[in-house]
Amino acid sequence: MATQDTGAIAGSLGQLASKHIPVVSVDTRPDKGQMYMVVRADNKAYGTKSCDFLGEKLNGKGTVVEFEGDLTSINGRDRSEAFGDCMSQNYPGIKVLAEPTNWAGDVAAAKLQDALAQGAVNGIYMQADGVFLDSTLLLLKQKNLLVPPTDPKHIYIVSNDGIPAEFQAIKAGQIDATISQPADLYAKYAPFYAQAALQGKTFQPGSTDHGSTIVSLPNGLEDQLPAPLVTAVNVNDPTLWGNQVGK
Repeated sequence: MATQDTGAIAGSLGQLASKHIPVVSVDTRPDKGQMYMVVRADNKAYGTKSCDFLGEKLNGKGTVVEFEGDLTSINGRDRSEAFGDCMSQNYPGIKVLAEPTNWAGDVAAAKLQDALAQGAVNGIYMQADGVFLDSTLLLLKQKNLLVPPTDPKHIYIVSNDGIPAEFQAIKAGQIDATISQPADLYAKYAPFYAQAALQGKTFQPGSTDHGSTIVSLPNGLEDQLPAPLVTAVNVNDPTLWGNQVGK
């Protein structure tokens, strides 16, 4: 399963547990309910990596607009909490406008419009570029703010997904970075663990043979798959799943 409302699924998980049916969750993690394995990237690392990227680019000063995902989702909460904690602890000179969006591009664009009307925006953190990219770039173009990094008006943008459109935007100088969500590894290891569950196999916390780390949760285990930061330096890396789509 890949539930989005990670709190509401608890009842269904209880029914499955009563029938001794193991559950593998992909991309998201239920807040409660027994899990055989969660196959997911470390979403707190998404927020921290995005914070450090913007903090360094802005030299610790300025205003950043954060498009928060749906906070009923553990992914939205993890990214938001980690980004906020990192900014307050490491870059106190940066003002963060944390804007709830429920993963809606039109909502994000409206919040960005309001922020730009209030003053200069120096950075943007988009928690899911698949829903935020087009509307954000369109608005910045309308405001004559879609300029290359060499222009003083450039707004530094970091996103989370790793889709081909983001890579094209990085190459064009429209956005600056993204965190590549390991969608290909989700597709590989979700069925791997489902099959392992049927075979009665068990796993322990620690490093894996596929470059990830299994961590212990109150309700099971989570295989935290690697999710690298992608910039103009490594955007053409053929191992990134966004560069393999359609091939």
